[in-house]
Formats: sequence, C-alpha cells, structure tokens
Amino acid sequence: MELLCRTPTGERLERLLASPRYVDGRFVNTYTPEVQNAGKMPTLSELILGSGEGRKPKGRLPTVDPRETWTQPPSSGLRATWLGHSGVLLEIDGCRILTDPVWGSRVSPLAGIGPKRFQPPPVTLASIPKPDVVLVSHDHYDHLDYPTMRALRTMQVPFVTSLGVGLHLESWGIAPERIVELDWWEATTVAGGLQITAAPAHHFSGRALHDRNATLWSSFAFRGQKHSVYFSGDTGLSSAFAEIGRRLGPFDLVMLEVGAFHPAWGSIHLGPENALKAWKYLGSGKLLPVHWGTFSLAPHPWAEPAEVLYANAPEGLLMPKLGEPVEPVHAEKVDPWWRSTVQTGSLGCFWEATQSLLLPIKD
Repeated sequence: MELLCRTPTGERLERLLASPRYVDGRFVNTYTPEVQNAGKMPTLSELILGSGEGRKPKGRLPTVDPRETWTQPPSSGLRATWLGHSGVLLEIDGCRILTDPVWGSRVSPLAGIGPKRFQPPPVTLASIPKPDVVLVSHDHYDHLDYPTMRALRTMQVPFVTSLGVGLHLESWGIAPERIVELDWWEATTVAGGLQITAAPAHHFSGRALHDRNATLWSSFAFRGQKHSVYFSGDTGLSSAFAEIGRRLGPFDLVMLEVGAFHPAWGSIHLGPENALKAWKYLGSGKLLPVHWGTFSLAPHPWAEPAEVLYANAPEGLLMPKLGEPVEPVHAEKVDPWWRSTVQTGSLGCFWEATQSLLLPIKD
C-alpha cells in the first residue's frame, strides 16, 4: 500500500525554499506557454466512459523481446528501447538509464480503478539489465509508479529526480543516499561519467488533492562521452525548448511526449503537433515519441499520435515497436506497425485530468 508523502524538512525544505520556482509553498511555472488551454475541459463522463472510437487497441500490440539484443552493447554507443508510455531503457556511452518506469497494471491512486494498461510490458522488470540510474521526471501516477519503485528498491540503484520528489521515494523505502534531486539547470554525474541535467518543463505535480505542485516537474538532458539525449517528461510548448537546445544541445536523440493530449490541456501537454514544434526548437536529434500507446489517458484514438507524426515527420522519426531496441544512427524507414491492430472503444479514467477538473490549472 502506498504511504502518504511526509512534509519536507531539514535540508530538503531548505533546497525547496531556495528554488526560484518555489513560491508561497508551491512550485510554479516560470515560462509562458506558447499554447494556451483552449476549449472546454473533457467531462468526467468522457474520461471515464470514453468518447468516440479507438480509445484502445482491440488486440495485442506487436512486441519485440529485447533481451538477446541487450546482451551486447550498442555498436554506435547509443541505443533506446521503448518499454511503454514514457519508459525507455536508454544505453548511452556505457551507461544504462531507465526513464519513468511503469510496470504497474494501472496508473491511479485507487486499486482496481483507473487507466489500465493495454497489455503487459514487453519484458518483466526483473529481466531488464540492471540500470545505472533510474530517472523520474515528476510525481504523477503514470511516471512515478509505486509498485515499480518498490521493486526497484531491491536493485540498489541510484535515482535522479526533480526537486522534492525524493520524499516519495524515501517514504517507500529507498535509501536517501541513493536519491539525487535536481532543480532546473542543476546537474549531477553518475556512473561512467554521464552527466544528467534537469531542465525546464511546463506542467504541474501532485498525487492527491492536498499536494498540488508540492514537488517540481522537469525535463532532462543526458550527456555522455560521445552522445547526448533529451527527455521531455511531461510539458507544454514554450520558449524553454529553444533555450534547452542552446544550453544543453546538440542532441543525438530527443524523446518527446506525444500522447494524452486535449485542447484544454494545451499548456501542460505537447501532443504530436506541438511535439514537432518542440523538436524543431531543440534543433537537433532523431525523434523518439513517448507517453503514448500504453494507457487511455485522454479522449483521442490511441494511435492518433503515431498517425500525426508519421504524416508530418517522414525524416528523423523513430517509431519502434514495444521492446524493440533502436540505435538512432542505424534507424531505417518507419514501419507503421500500429495500423495492424484493430481499434475499439474503451473504459478509462484519467486521474491527472480529474485533478485538473477539480483544481483549474494556473499558468
């Protein structure tokens, strides 16, 4: 059972109070979103019962077993394996990073209720190579997954996350000395000399109604000896992308969130069209879409992000199947594998959106 997060004290509280983003006891967005929230919020009926067709695939999505490939290092030094939603096993210059891993069956505070994954992950958590670091971008349920964190606790791996999120991890039994929390533009160096830098994002945080924006949300840049990768976490479109490109680029790979979008959430989620703009602002790297194809978190067809990207980004786009390792430098033409799966309606529940309905977002 997930324990409620404690109140920050001591050094952690001092770091929160010192952050330029921490105002009156809560974190705030400091970049003006390029896209404002537009239209009406989706109703609870739309979120819970679905609206329109194609909210989830009817059958199993094609997957690849990556375990044999993982036994050999990437020939180029950079390889990414999409494991579902925003979870990626990133191998960069001899270091393994596991981003926002979610092996739980639902992303919700309530057992048995909430968005259920379309199918099991392509591999079990126990079968992945031991990561050198686990990266958690922010504390929403589809990024910070309690059962996954509890399982990773036994692997004795370091965690890097946004300012304040470490309190959740400590509450769940992860030793504080294995947790590094970063404010925007702060960096830490992990195994093999890999540098991880927290960067801006335009989003919000919270796992209950009482802890809205109590912790920070971030994107992250990873720089090894030869390669550099950017991971957006969850964010809306803003000038931050151009600044990130200037300060932390160039990148060999950019992993941008493309799913769970709605006009009413324009300032906090990219969606595929704004992800293409963000990619252009960053100015470099192949594009690996994340935050899609795993849960029904918004009232749009599950494969819509893939179709929009496929139609508008013929060059530089990576669309691997679940579990399919891909080296950006060796990537070939995109195969629209998602079209082989018949779509149907679904039941769904979007906790993050429910929070938004109850507490309107202020930019």
